[in-house]
Amino acid sequence: MTKVVITAAGKGTRLLPFTKEMPKEMMPIFSNISANKKVVLPLLQYIYEQLYSMNFRDYCFVVGREKSSIEDHFTPHEAYLKELSGDYKKNMKKFYEKLEKSHLVWINQNRPLGFGDAVKRAERYVGEEDFIVHAGDVTILSNTKHPILRLIETSKKNPDVKAILLCKEIKDFQRYGVPTVSKISSNLFSVNEVVEKPQKPKSNLGILPLYYFKSDIFSSLKKIKPGKGKEFQLTDAIQNLIDEKEKVLAISLNKNEEEVDVGTVESYRNAQDVTFRKA
Repeated sequence: MTKVVITAAGKGTRLLPFTKEMPKEMMPIFSNISANKKVVLPLLQYIYEQLYSMNFRDYCFVVGREKSSIEDHFTPHEAYLKELSGDYKKNMKKFYEKLEKSHLVWINQNRPLGFGDAVKRAERYVGEEDFIVHAGDVTILSNTKHPILRLIETSKKNPDVKAILLCKEIKDFQRYGVPTVSKISSNLFSVNEVVEKPQKPKSNLGILPLYYFKSDIFSSLKKIKPGKGKEFQLTDAIQNLIDEKEKVLAISLNKNEEEVDVGTVESYRNAQDVTFRKA
């Protein structure tokens, strides 16, 4: 079973003052629990339940030192459950039942040293297995085969690949890593270069924070130095793979798929609109 690393250690400074006490990954979004009823969920719970529905059961959460509220939320609380009734109790019970059937590991990133550093901390958990990396402040809504399943499908068709990226067309290049690619087929690309938040982008694509990796990425993460923002950038480790002539591929979002991103005030406002309509 493929392991999943979910990163949730960022400061969330662009959403202050809300994120002074509450992690941005716990920002509330809408979700359907039936055809005509919605519920408000923390985004991180939505991501976990989305992955659970795809039959993932093995998770590693990389959190900051001060983010005990996340671990508390993902710990079944039977006394609290007894105080609830009706649909509220039923919904929480379903969530707790999923948690009981899952293996959850918690790792601290004591200082915010970047996305690459957060992933590197999961090496002991991952071992030599292939794994998914999923940022805790972004998810994808899809009406067809979810991109995560397409990443896995692509890896099975390309057993020599070391990393598979998920991309979409963007305009704001200061929030994304940007790849230059060569088209292989309608929705498959060979990645020739990746640059974090470039001043002069070489393509109109941005890398979304959902990845498929072979464990080789850890060797690359150990070779890189602090990059943009004086942080260890995951894109720099991917570039190291490319420099060492390893195979890196990318797939793109389908037209019916939408990114839900709570990283900024503007993207969070859009996330509310999207999830109220679709989630």
